[in-house]
Amino acid sequence: QVQLVESGGGLVQAGGSLRLSCAASGSTFSSYAMGWFRQAPGREREFVAAISRSGVVPYYADSMKGRFTISRDNAKNTVVLTMNSLKPEDTAVYYCAADRTMLTISVQTAVNEYDYWGQGTQVTVSS
Repeated sequence: QVQLVESGGGLVQAGGSLRLSCAASGSTFSSYAMGWFRQAPGREREFVAAISRSGVVPYYADSMKGRFTISRDNAKNTVVLTMNSLKPEDTAVYYCAADRTMLTISVQTAVNEYDYWGQGTQVTVSS
């Protein structure tokens, strides 16, 4: 079992940047592919980005490509989402998630493929 704690959310103006971090504890971090999801009020939780266990395979939702970067440090048990050129429509609660997998280069985009979730961090982008 792994515990996930997100940090780094906040209020930023459109065009600005934020760096979200997710700290993992309780299990072998490198056993998990990691993902970021977000959920805006009244909307379903949606995929943002994911990274494989090894960190060599990042994957992004189309609307995030070129703006967001996901990375991980297995020695520090952290995964980071760097968000640039933020837009008001990026406003949401952002969640970190862990997918326990035997595959070292696999990433998943579906909510139900992830086994553990953090509590979320609010990101608000003002226009």
